[in-house]
Amino acid sequence: MIKDKKSAKILNLLENAGYEAYLVGGCVRDSIMGRNFHDTDITTNALPEEIINIFHEYKTIPTGVKHGTVTIIDDGIPYEITTYRIDGKYTDSRRPDSVNFTKSLREDLARRDFTINAIAMDSEGNICDYFGGTDDIEKHIIKCVGSPEKRFEEDALRIMRAIRFSAQLGFEIEHETAEAVHKMKNRLNNISKERIREELDKLICGKNCIDVLMKYSDVIAVIIPEFEKCIGFEQHSPYHKYTVWEHIVRAVNLAPPDNVRMRRALFFHDIAKPVCAVFDENGRGHFKKHAKAGAEMTQNIMKRLRYDNESISYAVTLIKYHSYKLKNKIDVKKTMSDIGDRLFFELMEMKKCDNSAKNDFVLDENIQIDGLIETGYRIIEKGECRNLHMLEINGNDLIKTGLKGAEIGVALNQMLNLVIEEKLPNEHNILLNYIKQRCIK
Repeated sequence: MIKDKKSAKILNLLENAGYEAYLVGGCVRDSIMGRNFHDTDITTNALPEEIINIFHEYKTIPTGVKHGTVTIIDDGIPYEITTYRIDGKYTDSRRPDSVNFTKSLREDLARRDFTINAIAMDSEGNICDYFGGTDDIEKHIIKCVGSPEKRFEEDALRIMRAIRFSAQLGFEIEHETAEAVHKMKNRLNNISKERIREELDKLICGKNCIDVLMKYSDVIAVIIPEFEKCIGFEQHSPYHKYTVWEHIVRAVNLAPPDNVRMRRALFFHDIAKPVCAVFDENGRGHFKKHAKAGAEMTQNIMKRLRYDNESISYAVTLIKYHSYKLKNKIDVKKTMSDIGDRLFFELMEMKKCDNSAKNDFVLDENIQIDGLIETGYRIIEKGECRNLHMLEINGNDLIKTGLKGAEIGVALNQMLNLVIEEKLPNEHNILLNYIKQRCIK
């Protein structure tokens, strides 16, 4: 029996009306694997208008009636119900130009991307598997249904989906499918940036992302050409034992898998190293200003991939500061002042991931970083001043001293720096007297 009673109820309504109905795709795959799933897709031989009639008591949305899909809402949860279909030509490498409805479940499953996603399950939990998907799940294999080249010609995003599933599930990509991924990777240029971005985010958060990003670096270089110089680039640095690309990949894998924003920042953090590299007379590599250059490159790349401004700002800020050396409490307060408390702690965790993907001796620096993190928490606990809002003097106070316009901002920032550097206490009268004496002079 299907564990999800609501899904079973929907299938039963279709069956009781005289139609076939199955769960299909990722929800079946994940159910077989014992994984939780969120999206429930249903396939049936009922036509769209028949589906709408059967579920007349539900809220129905004609999501893609042209392609046979109706979405019904049950207690706020959407369920996509799609009529068995055979897809026509894909001239845009995304959606079929036309579809023909069919009464054959096998024909419907034959159009799907991978065998592990071409499995159907009825309301009793019985499996319909015409293409060996359950065996491939057991063998941990990603394999196209039928010809890989045909599947990728239909929708080139399936190239990204193949490597994304490999990263997420820890499955190997079957030989012919893998060959087609490499051969047809340039077709990804036909896919919208938004769709590429979504797959990339899922990929870099996958448990098998190291293996996938190393094996399919050529695919990543198609969607982000700036990475091409990183692949195979030897750093010739005592701090590093990996190429730039492998260091990036291993650093990404060290971040929490549920923190996609930090994984993104690590993914781009050293992207500018090859363009900033200088090798001295001993052949040692130096990468001065690569953090600043990397932040600028990342901003351009993420804009191109249509990321939102907040996500861009997060990544760019962490990358800009990731190689900044903090030595003491004052450095901590200055960094907290520059980027805010939350990003300070994120930066420290990112630096630890970065260090952990270098030579072993660099790990000693992580002990110092843990100390800086503790210092940050103590600064917050004690309420120590680290921004203008916490300064015990404001613009109105300075106006009374005779300062005007831009002079006020300059004076406030100067006093904030002095307070952060512990050269002045954050006390109203002392700060006011400091400004008065400064004005008199």
